Amino acid sequence: MMNIFSAVAGIAGNWVDGKVQETKAKAEVKVEKAKADAAVQKKIATGKIDWEANMADATKGSWKDEFALVVLMLPAILVFIPSLTQQVREGFAVLDTLPQWYQYLLFLAVSSSFGIKGADKLMSMRGKK
Repeated sequence: MMNIFSAVAGIAGNWVDGKVQETKAKAEVKVEKAKADAAVQKKIATGKIDWEANMADATKGSWKDEFALVVLMLPAILVFIPSLTQQVREGFAVLDTLPQWYQYLLFLAVSSSFGIKGADKLMSMRGKK
């Protein structure tokens, strides 16, 4: 009887030790993650990390970019459907009649969604019409 009790106590003790070690390991991971986040924030504060890279990190779980890409690609896809080609052309003709400020606003919204690198080049191309 005493052997069974000792065996059960040993198993229970090992289980508790395992849980303690698991809890300590999880706490260490949280501490290291907090230290890493603090180091990144220090680098951001001193300007060592590019703002765009930080924003890319912030939008990892966002669906906005995927939606914008689908909307952007839709006319390029629809133009291959013969019954819709004329509607796509007419749609672009109507877009071209929108106020200039709205066209630029739309351009800025899309370019900021995909990143602003190269936006100045696209803007200069727009002026060469």
